Amino acid sequence: MTDEIRMQVMWNRLISVVEEQATTLLRTAFSTSVREAGDLSAGVFDAQGRMLAQAVTGTPGHVNTMAEAVLHFIAEIGRDNMFPGDTYVTNDPWKGTGHLHDITMVSPSFKDDALVGFFACTAHVVDVGGRGFGADGKSVYEEGIQIPIMKFADRGVVNRDLVNILRANVREANQVVGDFYSLAACNDVGHQRLIAMMQEAALCDLEPLSEFIFARTQAALQKRIAGLPKGVWQNAMDTDGYDQPVRLVCAVTISADAVNVDFAGSAPVSRWGINVPVVYTKAYACYALKCVIAPDVPNNWASLAPFTVSSPNNILNAPRPAPVAVRHVIGHLVPDLVLGALAQALPGQVLAEGAAALWNIHMSVRPVAGQIGRRAEILMFNSGGMGARPGLDGLSATAFPSGVMTMPIEATEQTGPVVVWRKALRPDSGGDGTFRGGLGQVIEIEALPGHEFEFSAMFDRTGHPALGREGGKPGATGAAVLSDGTRLNPKGWQSVPAGQRLVLNLPGGGGYGDPAARAKDARDEDCAKGYVTGGKS
Repeated sequence: MTDEIRMQVMWNRLISVVEEQATTLLRTAFSTSVREAGDLSAGVFDAQGRMLAQAVTGTPGHVNTMAEAVLHFIAEIGRDNMFPGDTYVTNDPWKGTGHLHDITMVSPSFKDDALVGFFACTAHVVDVGGRGFGADGKSVYEEGIQIPIMKFADRGVVNRDLVNILRANVREANQVVGDFYSLAACNDVGHQRLIAMMQEAALCDLEPLSEFIFARTQAALQKRIAGLPKGVWQNAMDTDGYDQPVRLVCAVTISADAVNVDFAGSAPVSRWGINVPVVYTKAYACYALKCVIAPDVPNNWASLAPFTVSSPNNILNAPRPAPVAVRHVIGHLVPDLVLGALAQALPGQVLAEGAAALWNIHMSVRPVAGQIGRRAEILMFNSGGMGARPGLDGLSATAFPSGVMTMPIEATEQTGPVVVWRKALRPDSGGDGTFRGGLGQVIEIEALPGHEFEFSAMFDRTGHPALGREGGKPGATGAAVLSDGTRLNPKGWQSVPAGQRLVLNLPGGGGYGDPAARAKDARDEDCAKGYVTGGKS
């Protein structure tokens, strides 16, 4: 019993180690997407490359893909070529986190010259060259610089050739290179804290702690799976796509000790950059399963192992060299797709569909021809409404499933010559129901005088709303327009002329349950707060 308590204390200590690892990245990152929005992941792994613990800050798309990426690093670098002071890097979409904008770094941890584990982290950088962050590329080769798994630092010496190549290929060299160093520092802090913990606890390696963590996690998860109904449940979803709607299909099979999600029947690989490498599809499918089946079980190698994904080549299993820059748009819809199947197996326990996909906007701002001004690349994350939950209204302007935060307006305006004139909840956007769907937002953006900007639209739910559940109504669809009323495409690079404003109307979440059963005081409160106009939700 005493040994079990000691192991539990060290497990908690390990979680504090990765939290400090992530905090280091947040405090030192150059890109607003990292330091303000938390678009990152951090974790510690045993010597076999199995994830022991993850930081709370971070996205499922980063964390769960990183859990697989470390194994690719071990295979590519080779244990015989790993030394103290090393740091490895890649942005390979199929061996990392699904697109080139995410940089993954892995660092081995040595104690007394023995390899005891690894630290890994991921962050979304503002630019990787190429066409920029958008869906217009026809292959991954157009989407930016590709960094195969390689050494960023060899025994503490930074690879200057790699740094110089980066500077020559990106528009925001200082931000990008700065983020590379921040990622490396993040892993270094994790390593220092781990070794201090091991010395304090007189641990020679992490194997006993690993087995303790995995055994208890596995037992807890298997108990939850054993209590589920057994069978196969299917669901389909239609999404906006790029130039035509895209159908997503899944079948969830629950067996005695595992859950498989198969995506056969989904749309074929797109010629546009909305395709999803299967590693990212799996990350969000597993997240959806875990949210329903075992939300309180810690996320590590053992909690992910019983969840498997299968799919032929299609938009959710796009092979190289398919364009994948905006893989998050379709990828963020995967949880709603999977949850729709689970809702059939577990009626009354699953929330309604939400806006899901982030309404990211990447702006390339420049002076109007003939005028002097400032150029800048600006990335904003914006969220629509979550679906209503059994027993609770949906959360408004909340990033589910990604979990990233929205950059403060002040931080965005400091990044480049733009002003955000309005950022407010969007009335009447939440779906009606016993419990109302979460509201979207209305956002207005304009370049400063003497400037204009192009932007990459990465929006969904403009033609296909978030559906309600158990009789709930769908949320409002979204739209992107200019201030003169011109309607813009939901995806692709477009221009906002000087003097015009870009107006984003973000979608709302679906409602849950029969609208006739919504409590009168809840409707009155909706009207009083301006969430609903016209006297009904």
